[in-house]
Amino acid sequence: MSKRDYYEVLGVSRDATNDEIKKAYRKLARKYHPDANKDDRNAAEKFKEVSEAYSVLSDPGKRESYDRFGHAATDGNFNGFGGFGGFGGADFGGGINDIFDMFFGGGGRQRRGPEQGADLRVDVELTFEEAAFGLEKDIKVPRTEECGTCGGSGAAPGTGKKNCDQCGGSGQVQFAQSTPFGRIVQSRTCDRCRGAGTIIDKPCSTCRGAGRVRRTRSIKVKIPAGVDNGARLRLAAEGEPGIRGGPRGDLFVFIHVQPHAIFKRDGNNVVVSAEINIAQAAMGDEITVPTIDGDAKLRVPEGTQSGTVLRMRGKGIPDVRGYGRGDQYVQVKVLTPTRLTDKQKELLQEFANIESQKSQGEDKGFFKKVRDAFMG
Repeated sequence: MSKRDYYEVLGVSRDATNDEIKKAYRKLARKYHPDANKDDRNAAEKFKEVSEAYSVLSDPGKRESYDRFGHAATDGNFNGFGGFGGFGGADFGGGINDIFDMFFGGGGRQRRGPEQGADLRVDVELTFEEAAFGLEKDIKVPRTEECGTCGGSGAAPGTGKKNCDQCGGSGQVQFAQSTPFGRIVQSRTCDRCRGAGTIIDKPCSTCRGAGRVRRTRSIKVKIPAGVDNGARLRLAAEGEPGIRGGPRGDLFVFIHVQPHAIFKRDGNNVVVSAEINIAQAAMGDEITVPTIDGDAKLRVPEGTQSGTVLRMRGKGIPDVRGYGRGDQYVQVKVLTPTRLTDKQKELLQEFANIESQKSQGEDKGFFKKVRDAFMG
């Protein structure tokens, strides 16, 4: 009975990473473990099949041989091409790709075109007011820059790169190998230039031939008004440089807003609390409250109860998209006095007596006395 393809057994693609292979194996091993499937006679065979596939694909050397020669590379009788006996013992479980890799050198191909550089991240901390009104801020970003000494070439000033004399500038080297079909020419990445096709005789002393150096760059970032905690700003082409002439990656600025001692944010609205005494609550008053623009006047209506929320239009956070501003909401807290003067006690007792009589008319003169007693 022919063996199933190991990649098919684990349910992964042929270019799966080691972590993906390990994750797939653990999942299937738990599923088919004999201890968990005592009534399933096929579980032990499946567990053995999964374990065998993992033992090969988790080992880089075994996996490379398997990718090239299939199950023939793991059957114990394989000994070069002679072990195939005219392909009699070979099992090309991977299909036509295994055959091409076997005879024409899989692994010799590599990407040679431009690639975009990696993205970078920087975290910026703002005060509540800075986030509300926005600002232009200088941030320090450690990133890779072109070497100023060699201009990015990697060669010492006055020198340059030259074609690799081992691969002739192709980045690939060829060698012949005998097969049952005759002499086959294979290609591999040149180990001297590592596929670049060029070498440097005299590397730049600053970057040591890399053409790049690590520097901390100061970048101005315009932070818009109304930005909130957790927001992310994208600065295009401010990340790591590209490879082989590719564009730079992007820079992402993550915003962290410090909490405020007085203000709390709710969307574009600001919430603040204000304390008043019983005289102000009963008779109404104009009080001063803080806003993000500075102190402002707020009218407290007569009969205001503790916990009442009053609205101040347009005193909130500017919308980050420019659509006006939010409001400020003031939660009123009426303070009950704990230490009363004799005069205050006298007036409150008089008030209690009036309430008990259910007076229909309000004595404005009396309330003025209360105001004077509690507000000075």
